[in-house]
Amino acid sequence: MQLGFAMLCAGSVRAKNTMNIMLTNVLDAAAGSLSYYLFGFALAFGAPSNGFVGRHFFGLKDVPSSSDSGTFDYSFFLYQWAFAIAAAGITSGSIAERTQFVAYLIYSTFLTGFVYPIVAHWIWSVDGWASPTRSGDLLFGSGVIDFAGSSVVHMVGGVAGLWGAFIEGPRIGRFDRTGRSVALRGHSASLVVLGYYGQWSGIARTAVTTTLAGSTAALTTLFSKRLLVGHWNVVDVCNGLLGGFAAITAGCSVVEPWAAIVCGFVAAWVLIGLNKLAEKVKYDDPLEAAQLHAGCGAWGLLFTGLFAAEKYVGEVYATGRPYGLFMGGGGRLLAAQVVQILVVFGWVSATMGPLFLILKKLKLLRISREDETAGMDMTRHGGFAYIYHDEDDPSQGPPSFMMRKVEPTSNTPSPNPFNGAHMYDHVTKK
Repeated sequence: MQLGFAMLCAGSVRAKNTMNIMLTNVLDAAAGSLSYYLFGFALAFGAPSNGFVGRHFFGLKDVPSSSDSGTFDYSFFLYQWAFAIAAAGITSGSIAERTQFVAYLIYSTFLTGFVYPIVAHWIWSVDGWASPTRSGDLLFGSGVIDFAGSSVVHMVGGVAGLWGAFIEGPRIGRFDRTGRSVALRGHSASLVVLGYYGQWSGIARTAVTTTLAGSTAALTTLFSKRLLVGHWNVVDVCNGLLGGFAAITAGCSVVEPWAAIVCGFVAAWVLIGLNKLAEKVKYDDPLEAAQLHAGCGAWGLLFTGLFAAEKYVGEVYATGRPYGLFMGGGGRLLAAQVVQILVVFGWVSATMGPLFLILKKLKLLRISREDETAGMDMTRHGGFAYIYHDEDDPSQGPPSFMMRKVEPTSNTPSPNPFNGAHMYDHVTKK
């Protein structure tokens, strides 16, 4: 999944920021591994706990190196760490192309070491207050069903990204002086497609429902966007595909295949609608991460509360548990799912929102206007990611055949700090 996110992010940003976004994805994993080792795993799975936060296994103390004892082991730590850094990777997409590198390190460490593990404990620990496997009283007699992370991973990363992008503001040129949306397209659809197909996992019924939801969402997005904008777009299809994946993640193990198709269809329209709303409020998220992960993730929790099948809930969790409202199981599971949406949004907002505000106040969040215009690869990372000929010096910018001077006009989206002297756009060599 981390490799998939790296390719997805690289293809979705402009070429001048490719090295920067790739480095942030590497650092999500590196910084996240230390913070999750020191604090995160203990906060998430340190049972017994008070139901809100774990209190054991800090620095993996007392965790056996193998599973012979029948308890947690190092492989379980690695498995859970992969989920934690996936949440951080989602956030990095929302604030791409304009964020200082130190801000990435700070938020990534905080998210993987503290914010994400608390939510993981609530749902995935055996004694979390909302866990369906809790030995004591269950939330509404049901607990929250989030099998693989619609809220734990997707909503946490998406809501964090929402606040980061909102506080930071849109990229230069994303909206013109009249407020009209201006597309700042990523430079490689090929990397985007590679990124999405690098994020597949699942077995048996879970794999079937995940496949059907993602496929339905992709096709729904394809034809819907064709009607709305007049052309076919591979990036839109990939976003729809991942939106379906984010939504089905909660209930993939407890719903019928036909219900997964419903999930994917609605997820596509949730994504399309939230993207329209984002344009109207001038919200800029280069990877549509908040709309896709937080929005579709929230729909996935609601969907599970509506469509979870009685026999599958009994197989995966326990017999006699509440199941989907539309399947005749009453409203208790749906109520638990709604509570989860609200508390995750509140928790992440209360922790990540102030962090991004502090970074902004300390002038550690956004890069300068000049650096953003030139691109962070050139100004922060020593040169561009792509070298077109052996004799090219990446520290001097792209070769001349890739550049064309553009004189500023009355339609120029935003004031140019170089007064037109160095405004360029990339063109393909004939």
